[in-house]
Amino acid sequence: MSDVLILAFESSCDETSVAVVKNGREVLSNIIATQIKSHQRFGGVVPEVASRHHVEQIIHCTKLALKEAQVDYQDLAAVAVTYGPGLVGSLLIGLMAAKAISWAHDLPLIGVNHLAGHIYAANLVAEIKYPALALVVSGGHTELVYVKAAGEFEILGDTRDDAVGEAYDKVGRMLGISYPAGKTIDQWAHEGKDTYNFPRAMLHENNLNFSFSGIKSAVINTLHHAEQVGISINKKDVATSFQNDILDILLAKTQKALHKYPVQQLIVAGGVAANSGLRERLQQELANQVELIFPPLRLCGDNAAMIGAYAYIKYQKNQFASLTLNADPSLDFEYCNNNESLL
Repeated sequence: MSDVLILAFESSCDETSVAVVKNGREVLSNIIATQIKSHQRFGGVVPEVASRHHVEQIIHCTKLALKEAQVDYQDLAAVAVTYGPGLVGSLLIGLMAAKAISWAHDLPLIGVNHLAGHIYAANLVAEIKYPALALVVSGGHTELVYVKAAGEFEILGDTRDDAVGEAYDKVGRMLGISYPAGKTIDQWAHEGKDTYNFPRAMLHENNLNFSFSGIKSAVINTLHHAEQVGISINKKDVATSFQNDILDILLAKTQKALHKYPVQQLIVAGGVAANSGLRERLQQELANQVELIFPPLRLCGDNAAMIGAYAYIKYQKNQFASLTLNADPSLDFEYCNNNESLL
């Protein structure tokens, strides 16, 4: 059987990325054009600015991806693209590029769920063993996902308000940290003291759902109160307490999921998977229970290699899309029917 080379596009938010992936496991190229500096002055991603940057970068990224992989269009087996979830304007840029190449070179088109891509970044590190559990932690999502078999996903629990990465950025803004704040809060959390007891919502509830708006609001109120009454506050202590409480919630819910759904592997996926505190806690508390898979840091954030990794699963199943494929900003997995938290 000849190798399957897939040209993959990712443009769901503020990263323009194009990759060439072989057989779903080997990354031949993974070009990423970041927009962080353009959005920092706004304290977060501005959709219209993100879309404009995608338009400017996507052709250049495509050329670089093919050149680095040392392949041309005739070497490809298919074209894959993220079609959701994400910012609709950003998604459409990647979709238009992928569909144009698919049509021009008579290549099958594969539509990929961005979250499935994050999970299958693990397959670029170690072969996924089914069933597996995925803890998806990013700026837009916090979910526990049961991966029953290749390409079969069920949500066991998710956040009822802010995603964990969103909470980090909002707290970071109040701490005076520029966007994105996660890396700096993680660093400060290793330097400060755990002196604040912020609320940990839903921690002891008998379900697998999350809530982070309460802890975010508590941190913001603490900082506001200190400013109003003129109390000096150690920002690194706030960061330490905030992160420790966040990790307590993530670990507790993951432990419950592992108890209810025995699996061979726990996959940690999404941008917050780069958090060193999270990695340390998972290793300390779960390494003896389940095989842990962490994508390398370069594959935690949004990138096209992960899209190509999952696209290979769909390629094997002949799950191709038509040229009418459209963006689905709210795309998600199905919920597990027997999860008591959803009754």
